[in-house]
Amino acid sequence: MPGKKGTLFIVSTPIGNLADITFRAVKTLKTVSFIAAEDTRRTRKLLNHFDIKTKLISYYEHNRFARIPQLLKHLESGKDVAVVTDAGTPGVSDPAYRLIRSVIQIEVKVEPIPGPSAFLTALVASGLPTDRFLFVGFLPPKKGRRKKLSDLASYEATLIFYENPKRVVKTLSDIATFLGNRPAVVGRELTKVHEEIIRGTILELLSYFSLESPKGECVIMIGKDDPNVYFG
Repeated sequence: MPGKKGTLFIVSTPIGNLADITFRAVKTLKTVSFIAAEDTRRTRKLLNHFDIKTKLISYYEHNRFARIPQLLKHLESGKDVAVVTDAGTPGVSDPAYRLIRSVIQIEVKVEPIPGPSAFLTALVASGLPTDRFLFVGFLPPKKGRRKKLSDLASYEATLIFYENPKRVVKTLSDIATFLGNRPAVVGRELTKVHEEIIRGTILELLSYFSLESPKGECVIMIGKDDPNVYFG
């Protein structure tokens, strides 16, 4: 009779403020056999802060083909594994999705440990409608970028993008080209000391960031073209 398989825990971690981690997340990270981390150096700082001694295994986009079979072997042998991302919830704009799919295929239990998420944190503080939204994530840097933005122009929902601070101005400019000058919000350094949430129109935000380049990962949110959604 085959032995009991392990469980894959999808553990959300803080996006900035370490105090945002949950008791359940800390307990899980302490009790699993391995933690699969997108950036082991960054995760090690988190583990040290909470005195977690669990063994770290690197798991990121460019090593997933070698790493997934190893992690599946551990799970099939009865060991529990936690997967974490750089910050926030694994599986959202990161390679944990592919691991989760593979684990499901071998009928291993997947258990989410909910917690921080950058785009939800930004959305609820934005002042934009939350009844209907579309998480886009990172836009394609080149190929497919224009088509993606063109397709999004017809969505009657709040659109949410992730962006590197160095590309915020270009992305806002491209969004304005395809979607027009809509209400917009940019959140940066969320939950950190220098957290900033800037509201206005796309052109107003473009003007702001053209003078002062943002620092830290950014969440860009675009509201629908509705008089009731604009600020001021």
